[in-house]
Amino acid sequence: MKFYNPLKRKRLHHNKKNRKKRLLIFLLVILFGYFFIYRPVVRIKTQVGKVKVAADKVKAAFLQQDITKVEKEIKNFERKFDALQKDSRGIYWMRLIPIISGYVSDYKNGIEAGDALIDASKKAISAIEPHADLIGFKKGSGSFAERPAEDRIQTAVLALDTIVADADSIAIDVDKARSHIERININRYPEKLGNKPIRSHIKQLIDGLDGVATLFVEAKPLIKRLPEIMGTDRERTYIILFQNDKELRATGGFITAYAIFKVDKGKFKVQESKDIYSLDDSIKNHPTPPAEIATFHKGVSKFYIRDSNLSPDIPESVKLFESLYANSSAKQNYDGIIYVDTHVLVDTLKILGDTEVRGTRFSANIDSRCDCPQVIYKLLDEIDRPVQYIKTDRKGILGDLLYALMQKALGFSPSQYWGPLSQELIKGLDEKHIQVYFKDSAIQNSIEKIGYGGRIKPTDGDYLHVNDVNFAGAKSNLFVTESVISKTIINSDKTVDRELIIEYRNPYPASNCNLEAGRLCINATLRNWLRIYVPVGSTLTSFTGSEKKVRTYDDLGKTVFEGFLRIAPMGRAKATVKYRLPFEVRNNKEYKLFIQKQAGTDANKYTIYINDKRVNVSLIKDYHLKLD
Repeated sequence: MKFYNPLKRKRLHHNKKNRKKRLLIFLLVILFGYFFIYRPVVRIKTQVGKVKVAADKVKAAFLQQDITKVEKEIKNFERKFDALQKDSRGIYWMRLIPIISGYVSDYKNGIEAGDALIDASKKAISAIEPHADLIGFKKGSGSFAERPAEDRIQTAVLALDTIVADADSIAIDVDKARSHIERININRYPEKLGNKPIRSHIKQLIDGLDGVATLFVEAKPLIKRLPEIMGTDRERTYIILFQNDKELRATGGFITAYAIFKVDKGKFKVQESKDIYSLDDSIKNHPTPPAEIATFHKGVSKFYIRDSNLSPDIPESVKLFESLYANSSAKQNYDGIIYVDTHVLVDTLKILGDTEVRGTRFSANIDSRCDCPQVIYKLLDEIDRPVQYIKTDRKGILGDLLYALMQKALGFSPSQYWGPLSQELIKGLDEKHIQVYFKDSAIQNSIEKIGYGGRIKPTDGDYLHVNDVNFAGAKSNLFVTESVISKTIINSDKTVDRELIIEYRNPYPASNCNLEAGRLCINATLRNWLRIYVPVGSTLTSFTGSEKKVRTYDDLGKTVFEGFLRIAPMGRAKATVKYRLPFEVRNNKEYKLFIQKQAGTDANKYTIYINDKRVNVSLIKDYHLKLD
C-alpha cells in the first residue's frame, strides 16, 4: 500500500520548474549570443573583407597615378567602411565585459581612427585635384593640362593659398586619428598565434599610421608657408650648394659648385650656375682658417667658402658660409640655401635620361672604370684630371649640368616625369641628400620639425652621430666603406656602458696621382677627421685608433669625441671608443637610442647590441631604436 507524499510531489514539481527555467535561460543565452555576438561578428568579418578589397583598389589607383580613379575608389572605400562602422557598433557594448573590454576598446579606437583618416584623405584629394598633374597624376584633358609646364606651375602656386587653407581642417582629422591610434595597447596581444606573428604585425600597422599622422601634423606649419616659399608675395632668391659626397664633409660633401635661382609667383628662373672656386675668387681677402682646418687639413692656409661646411649642423655651417659670402663681390641677398649631393644628380638623370653639356653626354649608367655612375666618373675626369693646357672654368661644367637638368625638368610634361621627380625629392630629403635652410626663422622651424633642416637634434635618451670629414684625401669616399658595431651594456647598478667599433675599408688599388702622368687621381689615402657625437655629459673611457691626440668637448648640445685616421687604398683602419652614459637605465625596455645619419653617406652598416639583443641596420635615414 502506497502512501501519498505531498512533499515529494512538491519537490518533483519544483525540480521540473527549475529545469524549465534553466532551459529558458540557456535558450535566452543562445539567442542573445547569436543575435548580439555571433551575427555581428560574422557581419563584421564580411565587411572587413569588403573593406580590404576596396582598400586594394584605392592603392591600385594611387599606383596608376590616376586622380579621377583615386577619387572614385576613395568614395567606394568610404561606403564599405561606413558599413563596417555601422556593424561594429553592435559589439561595442562588450566593453562592459572585463575579460575582453580592452580588445573591444582597441578595435573601436582603430575604427574611429580609420574614419578620421578617410575624412582627411577626402579633403586632401579635393585640395590637390585641380593641380594633380603637377605631382605626376593623370587627369582628364583640358585647357589647363595643355598649357606650358611653367604656366601650370604658376597657376598652381597662385592657388596655393586656397589649397593650404584646408591644412588646418586636415590636421584636425589627422590628429584625431593619431589620438585614437595612441590609445591602442599592443602589449595585450600575444607575440604569435601558432607560427603567425601577431603583436609585431599590429605594431607595424600602428607605427605606420602614427608616423603618417605625426608627419602631417608636424608638416602643417611648412605647408601653410608654401605660398611664401614659392614667391606668391614677392620674388624669392635661393642658392643651391652642390656637395660632392665622394669627398665627404660634415654636411654631406665638399662644396664644388653653386647655382642661384629665383621664384616669382611660381615662375622659376635660373640666374647663374658656376663652380665654387669662382665664388671664392670673388673674395679679396680670405681670413685665416679655423683651428680644425689648420689641424686636420693639408696645405690650406686660408678660409674658403668651399671649406665652410665644418659643422654637421646646417644652420651652424651657414653662419660660416655667410661670414665669407658677406665679403664676396658676387654676393646677392637670398632667402634660402639648398644643399644637394651627387645622389640627387644621379637619381635625376635616371628619371630625365642622358643629358649633354659642353659636348659631353652624362648618364646614370654604371661605369666600369670606377664601378660608379658614369656622371660621377665623367665629372671627376673633366674637373680633376691634370692637362697640359689651360682649361678655364673646369668645375663650371657641373653648374652647367645642374642648369641643363633644371631646364629639362621644367620643359617636360608634368604627368610624364614630375611624379617620379616628386618622389625622388621626398626620398632625397628623407635620406639627407637634400637639406634646406631658410633665413626666415618661422619657415626654418617648420622645415626642422619634419627633419629636413639639417639640425643635430636634441634627444631624451641615448644618441649617436658619427661624422667623417675627408681633408685632402682625393675622392676616396667613392671607394671606402664604413661599418659600425654599437654595443650597449646595461649594468646591474643601472649604469650604462657603451662601445663603438668603427671600421673603414678600401678594397680598391690606388690611383696614379703623379701630376706628370696626367692620370685621374681619385683613390688616394683618405685623411679622415672623425667626430662622434653622444649624449652631453658622457665620459670617455678609451679611444684607440686615432693618429692624433683625442679631444673631448661639448658642441651642439652633445659631447664630442674627436680623432683622426688614415685609410690607404687596399687597406683598412679602425677606431674603438668606450664611454659611459650620463644617465641610468633599468632594463632593455627602458633604453632607447637615436642614431642620426650623416648627410651624404649611403647605407652604412650598423650592428647594434643591447645586452644580448642584436639589431642590424642599413643607415639610409635617421633611426630610432626602442626594444619592446
